[in-house]
Amino acid sequence: MATSNQKILSRAKSIRLLLLDVDGVLTDGRLYFGNNGEELKAFNIQDGLGIRLLQRSGIEVGIITGRSSALVARRAEELGIKLVIQGREDKLAALEEVLRDDKENHSYKMQEIAFLGDDLPDLAVISRVGLGVAVADAHNFVAKHSHWQTSEKGGCGAVRELAELILQAQNTLDSILLDYL
Repeated sequence: MATSNQKILSRAKSIRLLLLDVDGVLTDGRLYFGNNGEELKAFNIQDGLGIRLLQRSGIEVGIITGRSSALVARRAEELGIKLVIQGREDKLAALEEVLRDDKENHSYKMQEIAFLGDDLPDLAVISRVGLGVAVADAHNFVAKHSHWQTSEKGGCGAVRELAELILQAQNTLDSILLDYL
């Protein structure tokens, strides 16, 4: 995960809110459907711990996704993610609503927000937030217009990689890791 790019670390140092897409970011992007119409998704457990580490450090994590799924709501609840917006193709409009309707009074500024995405619907948010990130297997155009790209693919540890980058930039990663000894 190591990055020596000071511009990226500087951007990451200011992050107070990490927003995530789901399909292709929290999952590998494949959709599984059973014979009875049920939908299945696989989530990476290390990504989940990365989310918990961010939350433990006072960084809020949220989800903005174009699809709607009970599985996403369940996973978000398991991880204590309260900010969950599903079924919104226009993710920038969803983000602007979050900022306008901030009921918990966090008053986030765009430069304090990171977004991790993988495909074209994520690009408007990626290009406007303080730290716009693409997963390793993101669409080339998205990767080209992101501030940084993970070395891990979506659903395979990309969220954890970004979480550790943010924690490293904020000088909290080492103490968090040492707590596990």
